[in-house]
Formats: sequence, C-alpha cells, structure tokens
Amino acid sequence: MRFNLEGLEVFFPYDRIYLEQYQYMRSIKQTLDAGGHCLLEMPTGTGKTVCLLSLITSYQLANPNCGKLVYCTRTVPEMNSVMEELGTVFSYRSEQLRNGQKENLGPIPYDGGAGGSGALALCLSSRRNMCIHERVLRESDREGIDAACRSMTAPWALERAKTDQTVETCQYFDGFQAAGEATSMPSGVYDLEELKKWGKGKNWCPYYLTRQAINHATVLVFNYQYMLDPKVAKMVSKELESESIIVFDEAHNIDSVCIEALSVTVNDRNLDQATRSLGRLSSEVSRLKASDSERLQREYQNLVNGLVDQGLLEASANEAGFASNVLSPDVINEAVPGNIRRAEHFISFMKKIVEHLKTRLRTVAGPRGGVISETPLAFLHRMITTTSLEAKPLKFAYSRLSSLLRTLQVPNLDDYNALTDVADFASLVATYSEGLPKFAIIMEPNGSSIPGASDPVIQLACLDASLAIAPLFKRFGSVIITSGTLSPIDLYPKLLQFEPCVSESFNMSTFRPCIRPLVITRGSDQLPVSTKFDDRGDMGVVRNYGSMLVELCSSIPDGVVAFFTSYSYMESIISEWDGMGILRQLTKSKLVFIETKDVVETTLALDNFRRACDSGRGAVFLSVARGKVSEGINFDRHYGRAVIMFGVPFQYTLSHILRARLEYLQTNYQIREQDFLNFDALRQASQCVGRVIRSKIDYGLMIFADSRYNRHDKRTKLPKWILQFLGDGQLNLSTDTAIAQVKHFLRVMAQPVDQNKLKQVLLSLEEVEAMNPPTQMIEAP
Repeated sequence: MRFNLEGLEVFFPYDRIYLEQYQYMRSIKQTLDAGGHCLLEMPTGTGKTVCLLSLITSYQLANPNCGKLVYCTRTVPEMNSVMEELGTVFSYRSEQLRNGQKENLGPIPYDGGAGGSGALALCLSSRRNMCIHERVLRESDREGIDAACRSMTAPWALERAKTDQTVETCQYFDGFQAAGEATSMPSGVYDLEELKKWGKGKNWCPYYLTRQAINHATVLVFNYQYMLDPKVAKMVSKELESESIIVFDEAHNIDSVCIEALSVTVNDRNLDQATRSLGRLSSEVSRLKASDSERLQREYQNLVNGLVDQGLLEASANEAGFASNVLSPDVINEAVPGNIRRAEHFISFMKKIVEHLKTRLRTVAGPRGGVISETPLAFLHRMITTTSLEAKPLKFAYSRLSSLLRTLQVPNLDDYNALTDVADFASLVATYSEGLPKFAIIMEPNGSSIPGASDPVIQLACLDASLAIAPLFKRFGSVIITSGTLSPIDLYPKLLQFEPCVSESFNMSTFRPCIRPLVITRGSDQLPVSTKFDDRGDMGVVRNYGSMLVELCSSIPDGVVAFFTSYSYMESIISEWDGMGILRQLTKSKLVFIETKDVVETTLALDNFRRACDSGRGAVFLSVARGKVSEGINFDRHYGRAVIMFGVPFQYTLSHILRARLEYLQTNYQIREQDFLNFDALRQASQCVGRVIRSKIDYGLMIFADSRYNRHDKRTKLPKWILQFLGDGQLNLSTDTAIAQVKHFLRVMAQPVDQNKLKQVLLSLEEVEAMNPPTQMIEAP
C-alpha cells in the first residue's frame, strides 16, 4: 500500500492496514515534523515494527536532510526480525519506485546483494556474534573471543608480525586493512548472517567493516547498550549526526537499563583480582622500562599535553577496549595530574584505592558492621582523609588506566575487568560528589543470594535514570520510546526528565474479543488468594493456587504459561505442591517445565515445551516475572493459550538500593513511593501476560490470580488495550466461575476465523485516503 499521510508518501508493504497502525504512524510523523521526542504504547501483535520502519524510511526518502534511523532492540533474535521486516519494506519500496520509473532511487531487494544507490541497513553486535575466524570462534565465552581477536588485530600485534613470522594475525582483518578505501558496502539489508557470509566472500572482517560503514548506512540496528551505556556508546554512537532518529523498541524497562549502565558493584573477589592485576602491571612496567623505556616516556609526554590533544580518548576501533562511564569536562580538556602521570606512581595510587575499599569491606563484614549508606561526597571525604589521596586525580583514574593498558599493549583486557571496575568506581564517585547526590554508595555485609554465605559488597548505585539518557535527548532531534506496555505512560517523562511532544496509548481494533482478561480473587473454597507477604506461606493459599492451576490446565488445550513473583517463591510453592500431590495431578493433563537461572537449561526447557505443544500432549511452563522468559520469548498461537500471573510482581522492597532510589524519586521528582512500586509491578505483569497474543487471529486468556488486581488503583494501571477487554463480569471471580468463563471463551474462539469480519478491521487504500485531509503530498525526490 502506497498512501498519503498528511502530505508524506508512505510505502507500507501490505495491502491493508489496521486503524491503530495508521494512528501510530501519524503520531510518529507528528513527532518527526515537530523535531521532538515521543512516548507511544502500541498493542502487542499489531505490527508495531513494520509501522516504525515504513514511516521513518519513507520520511527519510522524502527529506534528504533527515539523518539515520537508529533502531535499538534488546536481543539478537529481535534484531534479526527487525532486519527481516526492513527487507520487506525496502523490497516493496524498490518495486513501487521501479514501476514509477524511479529505478535508480530504490534500494535493492532483501538479498544483501550488490549494486544500486539505495539504502544500506546494518546490524551491529559483539565479536561473538560477528566473528568468522575459526580459531577465535573455538573460544567458549565472550571474553575469550574478544581477547583472541585483539591479540591478532591490535596495532602492536600487526607491527610485531612484520618481523616475527610466528605471530598469528587474522586473515580477514588483514584483508580488510589491505582493501583500505575500497571497503565500501553495496546497498542492501544485512542481518548478522548476511554480514558474515558477505565478509567471508570478500575476505574482510564483518566486525570492523560494519564499524567503518556506520557513516554510510541509512539504517542501523543494534542493542540498547550501544546508545545508553557510556562505555560502549563512545565507540559507536559518537559517529551519528544530530539529525538521526533514535527508536527504543520494547522500552518499558528503559529506566532500569539507564540505571544499570551507570552503576558499579565491587566485592572482595573483585578487589583480590584488582590487586593481582596491579602486580602484573607493575611487572610489565618494570620489564618495559628495561626493554623500551622510550614508550613510557612518550606516554608521559602525551599525558602532560592532555588527553584530547594527543588523541588518547580517540583510540582506533581495533584497540578501543575501554571508555569511561563518565568524562567530565576537566578530564577531557586538562592535562593528567602530575602525581599519576608516571606509570609506577599511578600503580601505587591505585593500590591505595584498592586497599581503602578492602578496609571498608572488612569494617562492614566485621562484628560491628552492618549496612551502611553514604553519599558520594561523604565516601570521598573519608577516602581522602584516610589515604591522603586528592580528589582531582581520582576523576582521571579510568582514563589513566585505559592509557596505561594501551601503552603496555595488553592483549587480554578482560583480565583487568576487576581493576577497571575499581577505577570506574573511583572516577564516578569523584565526578558526581558535588551538588545533589544522584548516586548512593551502599555497603552490605552480605550481597550474595546464597543464604548464610558471607559476601560483603560496595555498590555505587545510580538513582537517576535521566543521567544516561539525557545526552541523547539533548543531542538528537527525535527519540521515539515505544512498547506494548508503557502504562501508566505519564510516569516516564518524570523518570527520564524530558518533555514528549506526543504521548499516546492506542486501543486494539478487533473483529472478535481475542483477549479475555480474568481477575481471580478467590479459590474454589471462597478463601482470598494473594502473594502478599503475610499470606504467601498460608497453606490455604498454596493449595488454592495449586488446584486453580490443575483445573485451568485440564480445561485449556495446548500451552499454558504461569508466572510467579520471584525464583524463591516459585521454588517454595512447587516444593509445597509436590508434597500435596498437586504436581502429580498436573502431569495428567500437561507436561511441566520450569525456568531456572541457568540460560542453557531454560533454553532446553523452552524447546521441549514447544515440542510438547506441537505433538498435542500440551505443556505448562512455570517461570518468573523479570526473568528471561518474561522479556524476550513469545508464546503465540498454540504455545500460549493462557498466561497465569500468580501475584503482583513487586520489587523486593527491603532492597537498600531500591529504598535509596524511592527516597530520591520522592524528594526530587515528587513521585510517591507507592505510585512507583505499583507502576513498576503492573508494567511487569502486563509484560508477562502480553506474551500470549502476537496477531489479530491469535487468541488467549490473561489470568490475574491475586485479590489485589481487583482494586481500582491496581487494574487501571494496566495498558489501555488490555482494559478495553476487561469488563465488570471478569472481576472478582472464584476459580469455579473463572473456569466456566474459560470454557465458554475457548469454545467461541475455536470457531473458524470469519474472513469478512477480519477484513472489516483492515482499512483498504481508499479508506486510508478518505481519512486524510487533502494536502500537498511530499514525494520522494
């Protein structure tokens, strides 16, 4: 469908369009026209991705001055599905433009081929996902792959290889370097597999090739961290022009991602590793003094002249291992303080910091210890008085360490992770010690999740989510934050400190009520069910939840997914159910699979769950809100006929970091503690139940099993598109009445889809054009 949207010619690759898709695209266009930011909540399974890609790529075509589209996702599978959808959009646009005698403007169809002057779309990911060198790929983990790659591609390794034949280099990186300026990429849509295939064919390294090709790409797709985590963003997003359009998809947890990007945790084990790393650095410096003292002298001179003048903050892509979490203006523009310029002085400076942190941990874990919470200023004051260090050099700790590791030509930077965490900790504390405390330093005698284990930790916790994302709002014209579950949407502008020019939540257009939310507040014996702390251990509640699951599983065909509020609660309730014989009853109707903290185990369980659903045996998957399964896995069609949410997934309210953040939000942004906790719990619950529906012809049950969901203040925080299906007759149900509704719903939904009714919710080209006021269309040039 090629239609006019308020003067913009939009290329949409399907013959018909849903009303909410049209409204969604109109809101994006208004945002881009206004040059502002937006918050959009679009129902799950209604083609959000294709709308974003169609509208923004059409906007780029009509406005040549418009920058890149940067599409941020959370996982690699999501990245690949975006690329697939983008291929469909570009193929359709190319075909339409060819028919209109504009062949030279359309990008090539989605085959990653060559030629043409169309658009170039690239995926960016880690070496583990992009490397094609067989020996490097034999390494088992990400750190091993990164180290093996650096040992073959670092500038000093290439220099050494010229004189020493035994030094192994990477043929693909050598090929890429040899091609020089000729390493341009033809237009096309390249997902990770396509990039690897193309790199092999050309004998070029896809990892370094994509980083060079960023400037020429029209569309970039990569992980959130490439934009939000300052450590990574400085290497990738510094190349992007300010006219770029930034999209954060599935962004309901964006505030948590921002906070994690600027938080650092240090424990005893890290400090022991840091001490060993400093010992190794000391030996390396002594060795280098004896063999090549000129190199250390050159570095000293560079540090005198300042970091920027000497390009120490602009390391080439193949040797960039670190970038600081924060670089305040004085760190960037001034010379490094004299007392840490010499390598040996800097090492003794870092030893003092490590020793101070060890002393603080010993105090916390000792008999008079306990949880201590301090502001960065108080922590810094104590550090300065006990170690006689100065505050200014602490700001430079991270940059100075990065420079030293480059000078010493360290191949395996991951061996120094613990030391870089300590340096990062010191730099952040020193930089953010002034003004309003936006960080809290929390020292706990036991940060381990294992009961009884002693593992004292120091946590530098960022309290303000806006710190990480503020540079994006300032630098880029339009930032689009979108998800299926952003309700209540009015809290995000406060949390992220920005003013959206469009903030909207859309309803789902439907030809039949394909979602049935049910709020079960009582068991069959009429006793209330809830996971409230006071009630969760009650045997009556445990038994009612068990019999509820057994009855639902015997009434619902195929796949059922049950979410619990935490791993510990799930483990305890399953153990109780086993003793009561409930699990034995459950296995009569469904096979039982359980999510664990081990990614491999969970992946295997999911695979077998799908096989059980495909074979007709049926299965139930027991998982955890905020776990891996609740975020990125879809249970569409027969894999998820029902999702049951046992309890309200509140965060652990006794967490000291959470308490510090709640206090910060209350004091500075006037967000009440209960409002934030309700908002956070309900967005997690919405995310869990949203897994059940992935298209208009799909259908599923959303079962909220807790008496608290019946309260007006809780349920009204659910997304608009779920609330439109939640009538009064679906509230305050007992297990028996809910089962009757479940059976009736499934009987109705099992009827064949009425194609005529389905067409009624799909708008044709004529209907779309009729909705548009007659305006002058902006055609592609």
